[in-house]
Amino acid sequence: MSASQKALASQKASASQKILPQIILTGSVAIDHIMVFPGKFEDVIQPDKLHILSISVLLDELRETRGGVAANIAYNLGLLGQESVLLAAVGEDARGFMNDLSSLGVNIDYLHYAQSKTASFSVITDQNDCQVGGFYPGAMSDARSLSLQRWQNSGQPWQNSGQYRQDSEVLVVISPHDPAQMSHQVQECQKFGLKMLYDVGQQVNNLTQQDLRAGVESAELLIMNDYELGSLIQKTGWSQAQILKKVGLILVTLGEKGVKILQAGAGKNSGEGESSGEGESSGEGESLSKGKNSGAGERLVKAVKIKKVVDPTGAGDAFRAGFLYGYVRKWDVIKSAQLGCVVASFAVTKYGTQEHKFNQKQLIAIYQETYGKKIVF
Repeated sequence: MSASQKALASQKASASQKILPQIILTGSVAIDHIMVFPGKFEDVIQPDKLHILSISVLLDELRETRGGVAANIAYNLGLLGQESVLLAAVGEDARGFMNDLSSLGVNIDYLHYAQSKTASFSVITDQNDCQVGGFYPGAMSDARSLSLQRWQNSGQPWQNSGQYRQDSEVLVVISPHDPAQMSHQVQECQKFGLKMLYDVGQQVNNLTQQDLRAGVESAELLIMNDYELGSLIQKTGWSQAQILKKVGLILVTLGEKGVKILQAGAGKNSGEGESSGEGESSGEGESLSKGKNSGAGERLVKAVKIKKVVDPTGAGDAFRAGFLYGYVRKWDVIKSAQLGCVVASFAVTKYGTQEHKFNQKQLIAIYQETYGKKIVF
């Protein structure tokens, strides 16, 4: 072995010993009821009678599956081989569920077991992938007993530090659950100096303007769909450009159209990290024209082509897991989002949000087929 080969081997060995930031997942854990309507909601809803809306549709599919935003992200991170900490409240009926997540490498030591049943999400999806859902909080209401205080000495900058120190590397993901607890966790992230991904989701409609503004101002980045971003703009009273200036990075999921990346420019949230390396993804995305309200250039990461979408319910959570895998490794934002899209492509092929599986070989093949580049894990 030559001197240069020895040096490269030494560098790789050193890199493998790096301790990645802890990903703390706060959010819902639920038992999902997934229902499929073979028609279209638009055909049974009378727009001029929304004030007396009353419809009933015949379903051709009903499944009870494991879900919840935090649990779904944890599940997909587990499939990727990325450890995470699940900070959530569940009922005793979720013991088996939690043990299965633990077997994937999810840390369940900080769960709170409540007397009530685990939260439950019921959703009906139509032929156009439009959804109507309802959420029963159950044990999630006891999430108020959970705290981020144990990680209060971990709030040191990690993204551009170039170092991985076990006692100073934390990224808190605040995903949809009890609105009061979400607001409290934002306050704790502020108080303890913890890096935060604000994934407000459908709770954007249940949080106050003050709470939403605090979340945006405290966040390292935002991930949401196009509708949720519109609601956030409306409720905060801030334009997209103002929000982007405060947070630096927004990822907008667009379903089959992919993911739109809004970036304020180079800086702490720019995602400019380690080089992709020879033969790996360059992190290139399709450039979009600068919108008058964007506040920055936009780039689009295309979605993976799916032969048949069975159920889109858990795609967003799977995307977040894939993105987080790259983000904590300081991959550039485009490359991280591309991996997120690949992971999401598996989630939509099964009914339920934790029924799919994948391995690294499959990820590499689909990534190269979709983006024309190799990805190295």
